[in-house]
Amino acid sequence: MATITAALVKELREMTGAGMMDCKGALSAVDGDIEAAVDWLRKKGLSKAAKKADRVAAEGLVGAAVRGNSGVVVEVNSETDFVARNEEFQALVRSIALVALEKGISDAEVLKGQHYPGSTTVADAVANAIATIGENMTLRRVAHLHVAHGVVNQYVHGMVSDGLGRIGVIVALESKGDEQQLSALARLIALHVAAANPLALDPSALDPAVTEREKNVLRDKNAGKPANVLDKIVESGLKTYFKEVCLIDQVSIHADHSNKTIGQVVKDAEKTVGAPVTLTGFVRYALGEGIQKQESDFAAEVAMISSGG
Repeated sequence: MATITAALVKELREMTGAGMMDCKGALSAVDGDIEAAVDWLRKKGLSKAAKKADRVAAEGLVGAAVRGNSGVVVEVNSETDFVARNEEFQALVRSIALVALEKGISDAEVLKGQHYPGSTTVADAVANAIATIGENMTLRRVAHLHVAHGVVNQYVHGMVSDGLGRIGVIVALESKGDEQQLSALARLIALHVAAANPLALDPSALDPAVTEREKNVLRDKNAGKPANVLDKIVESGLKTYFKEVCLIDQVSIHADHSNKTIGQVVKDAEKTVGAPVTLTGFVRYALGEGIQKQESDFAAEVAMISSGG
């Protein structure tokens, strides 16, 4: 019987996109003949992943999971929104989020290599789901928040199942105060983040390129004014811009907060929490944001076929 080496398994996996254990099983079944192993996997329906890998996956689910002072949000994409209602796909996303939470991972590539329950790795679990469900899927991104003392809480918008939906938010609060009060506050802020879509926690956390771009817009709009006047206009305009895009400076969407900023809401909460509270971070994932979806030009396709292209 042929020896099934790790290199042979890796080669077959790259050829077919099937899971590592499936590749090993295929090679064992055909005595190490890699071409026969490809056919074996095709007959079993396990080599679909590679064939579908070039399809754009912009649908799917965002999943959030929290436990005490830690939380994660992940995005797993599929080709159609129909798959988001598939219980097997939902279980996959939920389990991936729990793996990330358990390991405290904020890197999708690192997460793909982690052990997945009932499989070898998270990457293998995704490949197996592709073969079973029949659509391309990708683990696109993951983020993790943790505080030494305090809580991390979540909000999922457009929820299709517990902790799974189209927008996922986690918010971290550092404090030694009452955890129940902190948890409620973190959820209120997460609701705000989902609706207001801040770009950063505060001005210092904003991408310098974004700030510079806003400065340039203000300068161009007010070109021709004296330099000292222009500087004041830019300074004032930036303050207004920060109130729009920085979480701490945004006015809360909640009516009972009486037009207070999120920073003021956090400060006021210290009375009920019983200790100082610091909003240390947030993450907001919206499903498919930034993914370029392929659009079919039917007329162009017909013209190409007609011309023999």
